[in-house]
Amino acid sequence: MDESIFIGGGGEGYGTSQHLLLKYANRHGLIAGATGTGKTVTLQILAEGFSAMGVPVFLSDVKGDLAGLAQAGSAAGKLHEAFLARAQTIGFTDFAYGACPVTFWDLYGQKGHPVRTTVTEMGPLLLSRLLELTEAQEGVLNIAFRVADEEGMALLDLKDLQALLTFVGEARADLGLRYGNIAPASIGAIQRRLLVLEGQGGDRLFGEPALDLSDLFLTDETGAGRINILAADKLMASPRLYATFLLWLLSELFEELPEVGDPDKPKLVFFFDEAHLLFDDAPKALVDKVEQVARLIRSKGVGVYFVTQNPADVPEDILGQLGNRVQHALRAYTAKDRQDLKQAAQNYRDNPRFDIEDAIREVGTGEAVTSLLERKGVPGVAERTLIRPPSSHLGPIPDATRAALIGMSPLAGKYDTAIDRESAFEILQARAAKAAEEAAASAEPDTAPAADTPREFNAARRYSGSRVGSAPSTKPAGRSRSSSSRSDSVGEAFAKSFARQLGTQSGRALVRGVLGGLFRSR
Repeated sequence: MDESIFIGGGGEGYGTSQHLLLKYANRHGLIAGATGTGKTVTLQILAEGFSAMGVPVFLSDVKGDLAGLAQAGSAAGKLHEAFLARAQTIGFTDFAYGACPVTFWDLYGQKGHPVRTTVTEMGPLLLSRLLELTEAQEGVLNIAFRVADEEGMALLDLKDLQALLTFVGEARADLGLRYGNIAPASIGAIQRRLLVLEGQGGDRLFGEPALDLSDLFLTDETGAGRINILAADKLMASPRLYATFLLWLLSELFEELPEVGDPDKPKLVFFFDEAHLLFDDAPKALVDKVEQVARLIRSKGVGVYFVTQNPADVPEDILGQLGNRVQHALRAYTAKDRQDLKQAAQNYRDNPRFDIEDAIREVGTGEAVTSLLERKGVPGVAERTLIRPPSSHLGPIPDATRAALIGMSPLAGKYDTAIDRESAFEILQARAAKAAEEAAASAEPDTAPAADTPREFNAARRYSGSRVGSAPSTKPAGRSRSSSSRSDSVGEAFAKSFARQLGTQSGRALVRGVLGGLFRSR
């Protein structure tokens, strides 16, 4: 018999026991329902089931409730009595309390191991989404990433990106000939967005050591899959940051994992809570990317489960790929609510014993309409199901307990200390310092007695060091600058353009502005 996870069962008026077959668990799923109908408990019992079967899990803890997975439930009180009654009703004879192996993560490093990525790994598409950039601003950001690649400058954290944008802004005349117009207004808009992101704590996301994806696939000494819990209660104050981070993580899994076909059980199950945040105001290009990932990542052994209030929150093309469904109650107070309810009911395989639309409206807390994939991946007939009680603690855990678990984690100490190696900020800072020295050296002849014949200062030759013996230019200093040859690197083009401005007072003011911009970004 195929391995499976017991979801729930029936009592009087309900259907048969419902099991999620591990063989089809990577065909993705949906947990939906109005607030307070039991979505969190369903997520919790699924995480318990996967862990017990040796499948690691990643989920976000939006309200702090899911931390209870790390602690066994209590065999006392009214809640215990209700759980025992439910277990007896659905024939759950193996019900027992127990804890799961848990790894806590936190972007802010307060309630779990710090989780970081680099600006380069995030990429311009997701960063543009995170910063809510216009098409023109996204184009400038793409140019900046291209320049960083060509110049061999690593983009690790936000100050690297801020320094790079300053560099691109100063070299825009030369870069514009190669890549197209670079508007100073776009540079300024991106920089302002980065300041906002930094104020929201987004700078904590970028840096090193970056998250090693293999740390999400750990099991404990008994073979149980570790449940990776991202503390998201504070992160939810910045919903765009929350959604972008989870989408980045999903994309990284898609890009890095090898093909495994259809395994007997998933290598990892990924729960995307508050899934509507991913699709709110999302451009079509981003939705298409999510659809592609959802369609193809199952062959890499990863199951993705979207958790949201209403199935209508998920685009139809993605919704059609979610084979395992647990639908808690939907409220139908308005015309739109009734339309959404009708649409949700149409996504299930009919059961002649009851009307699905009525059932979705009427099921109580802890009940759901379920449809799980059966043999050969065929969707099961919709059933009214009483969800089984969780074995772990229902609700938050004390801070002391969380701290102790973090200290005993196999990853303790690995991500605690941030590393700031040489990257774009340091490279550009060194270049700017060298340019300042060149400017100071060029000012010395101004104090000497004037020669019989005035001689123009050409800082470009002195800066490059390759044409010192060349004849001086006869062009006035205020004329337009000569363009760089196509063989020049972007750095050389910037140096020449930058150095040509150093012979004037305005040029020396510009040096102070660039240096100030770099140091302010620290």
